[in-house]
Amino acid sequence: MVENPDNLWLRQWLLYSLKQQRSGHNLWNEQLNVLAQSQPNQPLIIAISGAQGSGKTSLAAALQQLWASHSVQSDVISLDDYYLEPEQRAKRSEVWHPLFAERGVPGTHDTELLLSQITEFRQGKAQAWRRYDKAIDRVGSCSAPSSARLLIVEGWCLGLQAQSEHHLASAINSLEIQQDPDAIWRRKVNQQLAELYQQIWLQFDRLIWLNAPDWQAVCRWRAWQEQPLQQQGLGKSPAELEHFMLYFQRLTEESWRQLPELADFILTLDQQHQMTSLTPDE
Repeated sequence: MVENPDNLWLRQWLLYSLKQQRSGHNLWNEQLNVLAQSQPNQPLIIAISGAQGSGKTSLAAALQQLWASHSVQSDVISLDDYYLEPEQRAKRSEVWHPLFAERGVPGTHDTELLLSQITEFRQGKAQAWRRYDKAIDRVGSCSAPSSARLLIVEGWCLGLQAQSEHHLASAINSLEIQQDPDAIWRRKVNQQLAELYQQIWLQFDRLIWLNAPDWQAVCRWRAWQEQPLQQQGLGKSPAELEHFMLYFQRLTEESWRQLPELADFILTLDQQHQMTSLTPDE
């Protein structure tokens, strides 16, 4: 089968961009300059998936800046920007399960809005992308509409498929043991993941996965992110953060089973958060 020319362009564009990001040197500027002269008009969507603290936001910003230096405009959004506000989550917690009051897992996002906007982006319509202010747990603002034809979507569970009933049967941490002993919450999360989230994933042209070494590293990196807020008397305490991370453990561990086969590019990270390899790298 002959690959779509726009998707082939995107593969080469991402390959050289990621090689440059990993190396920290401008060794692939010539290739990027050549590709920039033939960028497709068709809107294309790149997903960056990875556990909390793995560097998704930083990578998306770095790619956007790199591409702008080659006169290739892009927009960046996060799955987090589509959180439901507290009152909406409270309604779901009353109907579905109390754990849905906490933002984070599938079932706590406005997937209808995100899918609608991505669909319109695909049609070439400029979008004012939603921005969520986590500090106040509210929708903050919207971006100015742009004419970008590349969209980067970053999020912690992007690309993941629903789990089998076999994987849902046993609790994996104290949160599930104590607050979800009958597996009602995790089954509902799984059901949500199997529905509109999959329709959103199908819109992605390429998927980049930041592959963390293990769950302990993920928790450590997320704690690093919280330290500046803690020093200001804000953010979560270490105990609160440890509890919060339990909401994400199941699907984060599932990513190590699924994403090696699903991702188009894998950036492997070591314990010190350094990129050690890019797969494929040619």
